[in-house]
Amino acid sequence: MRAIWSGEITFGLVNVPVKLYGATRSHDLSFHQVHDEDQGRIRYQRTCEVCGREIDYEHIDKAYDDGDKTVVLTDEELADLPAEDNDEIDVVQFVPGDQVDPILLGTSYFLEPVGRSSKAYVLLRRTLEDTERTAVVTFTLRSKTRLGVLRVHEDLLALQTLRWPADLKDVDFGPSRTTISAKERKMSAALVEQFSGDFDPEQFTDEYQEQLRELVDAKLEEGDSVDTEATFGKDTSKGEGGGDGKVISLMDALERSVQKRRGATERKGSATTKKSSTTKKSSSRKKSSSRKKGSSTTSRSSKRSG
Repeated sequence: MRAIWSGEITFGLVNVPVKLYGATRSHDLSFHQVHDEDQGRIRYQRTCEVCGREIDYEHIDKAYDDGDKTVVLTDEELADLPAEDNDEIDVVQFVPGDQVDPILLGTSYFLEPVGRSSKAYVLLRRTLEDTERTAVVTFTLRSKTRLGVLRVHEDLLALQTLRWPADLKDVDFGPSRTTISAKERKMSAALVEQFSGDFDPEQFTDEYQEQLRELVDAKLEEGDSVDTEATFGKDTSKGEGGGDGKVISLMDALERSVQKRRGATERKGSATTKKSSTTKKSSSRKKSSSRKKGSSTTSRSSKRSG
């Protein structure tokens, strides 16, 4: 794994050098959007609503809208904020674990000890375990000041973000007043007892994702698919019919930005020739894929009629 942050846990005069790693990952299948008619990729563009032009990332600033006025903040102004340079996980309090409301818990991370000796790291982990306490911490990650907790996870220290109290919504609803009899509570407790047991997360599976994977695998096995290269289509960056519209893929935008910064004007001619050749190959693959898909469709139709 690759560390996404490095710094120190600090409490009192003790410093514990650590590296931060994401503790979870998504097992969901990842999708992108395509045109239902020709299976071409659907792209999103960053278009200015004032001038109508597509804007490169280097010319995009952040802005806050309060309803009547908009305040624009530049990258330089944001970089000058003091929280930007903080590389400490500062322990501010040790509290009983059951006092942390689970609704506040957010993203989880693993902390790796850094340096020749991990004594301070092990000492902090064992202290949390022995005292049955959770460390409340503040830290900065991706330019944002965050609240979090340090917990024990097997042999490691785990950092879990906490939502700020102001992030919780106020609600104006709740259960109506009602009377529950002692017999009803006893019967409910008996039902809970029937379903009671030790928690084992391995016994639970995501049935939807399993069925989704089976569907995708079946379509691949049957040949009900198209060549991925063909979904990118041909270069339409210059538009068609002399219109003012400009359709540029993200890769095109990145390539042009790099060329502009490096001042590689001499390479533009060769790049244009190469792009033209790639277009012809892509078109050829698309035709081949279409013939293959047609053949596969005919074969399946024959099987069904048989």
